[in-house]
Amino acid sequence: MLSRVADSCYWLSRYIERAETNARLLNVNMTVMLDLEDADADSEREHWQPVLASLEDQELFNELYDRIDGPSVMEFLTFEKKNPNSIISSVSGARENARTVREQISSEMWEHLNKLYLYLRSEDARADYRNTPHDFFRSIIDGSHLFQGITDATMTHGEGWDFIQAGKFLERADSTSRVLDIKYHILLPQGERVGGSVDLTQWMAVLKSCSALEAYLKINVGHVTAWEVAGFLILHPTFPRSIRFSIDSMDRAIHRISGSGIAGFHNEAERLSGLLRADVAYATIESVFEVGLHQYLDRTQFRLIEIADKLSKTYCEWLDETTAAA
Repeated sequence: MLSRVADSCYWLSRYIERAETNARLLNVNMTVMLDLEDADADSEREHWQPVLASLEDQELFNELYDRIDGPSVMEFLTFEKKNPNSIISSVSGARENARTVREQISSEMWEHLNKLYLYLRSEDARADYRNTPHDFFRSIIDGSHLFQGITDATMTHGEGWDFIQAGKFLERADSTSRVLDIKYHILLPQGERVGGSVDLTQWMAVLKSCSALEAYLKINVGHVTAWEVAGFLILHPTFPRSIRFSIDSMDRAIHRISGSGIAGFHNEAERLSGLLRADVAYATIESVFEVGLHQYLDRTQFRLIEIADKLSKTYCEWLDETTAAA
């Protein structure tokens, strides 16, 4: 497969997953904020600032907006075209990458993605965002789910599909780690010990942000604590948005691309991916909290960045060389 096609398939998938993550983050933060009683400007700032910090968008936000509050952060992460990680920018990036590989993807994939893109640029999207923000963000999440389903059902499961899977699950592992990190530190009360219990409604919101509430309650009936929620979202082997499941799926896709066995490696991306997969597979929630939840999640994000960098160097290096020559 051409490097440019591989790169476009990979980023098409990452952008779609990123748009969905932003929709989840904003929807759950908006819900939690409504549950806070007598929230003043300072508490609102404390609630929304970790979202910007975790997404590493704080500096750009400060250049564009005067204050950190709900409406500003939601606008910045939804419709701000100057923010490369906003929902509209992510969907635009996915569409542009899809346009360059029209011959590799199905017409159904293109039509759905183009429909989602046109909706976000329309006045209808703005009206839905103002009047029923919950339904608006739900439509973005549903749009991502539908695109993934169409992709699995209509695209040949060859190298292009494997790059799409690698991008999707790498982005998802990173996103789940960021959602958990943000919500853990926002919801942990002052003086609460690490791993202690917090308000039931708030931790249910964390699970909802990953579409994990029903799956979690089937295993942990009547128990919703920080310790158990973290364990489920990090280590569960079969829940599709857990960090472990995402890393397993990413690793399998990366190995399928080169044709190497899952137990070996042919390049640095496979080596790092296999090492991370093994580390997560043998971790326990006790070992995670011994390291520190934030430290563990931060380290996982760094290792995912390393894998993404090695993937790019292995399969798309010539793109950087062409750009430098130009």
